[in-house]
Amino acid sequence: MRDDDLVEEGSEEGPDRFGVTVRPVPGGGTYVLTLVGELDRDTVDPLWEAVCTCPASARIVVDCSGLAFCDSSGLNVLLRVRLRMQEGGGHADLAGLRHPVVRMFEITGAQGVFAVYGSVDEALSDRSDGGGHDTGR
Repeated sequence: MRDDDLVEEGSEEGPDRFGVTVRPVPGGGTYVLTLVGELDRDTVDPLWEAVCTCPASARIVVDCSGLAFCDSSGLNVLLRVRLRMQEGGGHADLAGLRHPVVRMFEITGAQGVFAVYGSVDEALSDRSDGGGHDTGR
């Protein structure tokens, strides 16, 4: 993927339900995946397809600020994203978690396995390897 490429994926049920945008960060090696809508069993495929357009050695920052809902299927694919990136030498971070999505991560303990940032800007300014923190929300 070139730095000026932008990939948008939507669910089969329409872009109003779920959408994901992949944006490479200038300088290479980092991609921001912006999620909008509801991430569930019916909408996880576009997210996985978008992740697969990024090199596994990259850093992915998943912008969840536009995510209104996430069920266990969505959580499962985010955990698979993390595993794919780890196996390839990269990593996946989360940014902008908000209620009710943050509650799913708290209840399951999944928030503890990701670096979590309050915003994408905060994540991008942290150049450490997985240096995020629980934002306390």
